[in-house]
Amino acid sequence: MSLEARDVEVWRGRGRVAGPLSLEVRPGEVLAVVGPNGAGKSSLLSALSGELRCKAGEVFLEGRALHQWPLLERAQRLGVLLQESSLGFGFTALEVAVLGRSPHARRGGEASDVEVARAALDATDTQHLASRAYTTLSGGERQRVQLARVLAQLWTPPAHGHRYLLLDEPTASLDLSHQHLVLERARAFAHEGGAVLTVLHDLNLAARYADRIAVLDQGRCVETGTPVNVLTPDLIANTFGLRVEVVSRPDLPGPLVIPMGRASPPP
Repeated sequence: MSLEARDVEVWRGRGRVAGPLSLEVRPGEVLAVVGPNGAGKSSLLSALSGELRCKAGEVFLEGRALHQWPLLERAQRLGVLLQESSLGFGFTALEVAVLGRSPHARRGGEASDVEVARAALDATDTQHLASRAYTTLSGGERQRVQLARVLAQLWTPPAHGHRYLLLDEPTASLDLSHQHLVLERARAFAHEGGAVLTVLHDLNLAARYADRIAVLDQGRCVETGTPVNVLTPDLIANTFGLRVEVVSRPDLPGPLVIPMGRASPPP
């Protein structure tokens, strides 16, 4: 069982922004998707979440085409944190987190939903913001509250199958400490049997927290594998245009990427 893109092509308007490519998000692991700006990372995530229909190929959730899933059942298994989540209402942070319980309204009462929402706020270090109006929060605080909402959505495992968490640049607006908190939470979710795909720009965060890394460039997947196998100086120079030194350290779970300057363009 997995979330799988098979030979998908994603188009926006008249242009193809990703594909054809194939990718599998497996329960029990964190898959980091990296690549330069415009590589198609967010477009791939949009296809995997069902926000964008593929012009070619298909996305499968546990062996069944994603678009064939009833929306309620899909929402009980698949949660998405976007780069930006606009919300102009004066909800409190707790009320935003409770919104994630909507797919499970028939499973428990309101008190149970609030309890789960509070636990999700605690997991994202936003419990102290529970009574604050969402619109008064900083960008990083809003991002963590939105993550709490998605965690609350996936808090209750389905009767059959697995849970899938898709994160689109979840660390972009966060300070250093909370970047690690969010990715530690993603790892914990995977250790609990869930599947995580996260789009990241920081290669060192990807190396530290991902079980596998998929490198996208110009809409194609150029390499997929463990951080040690994928994050090589040649691949990084060819994909990102950056000279690096890659160092293995016994105290780190993955390699350390040290930038050395922009790579010279090919003659």
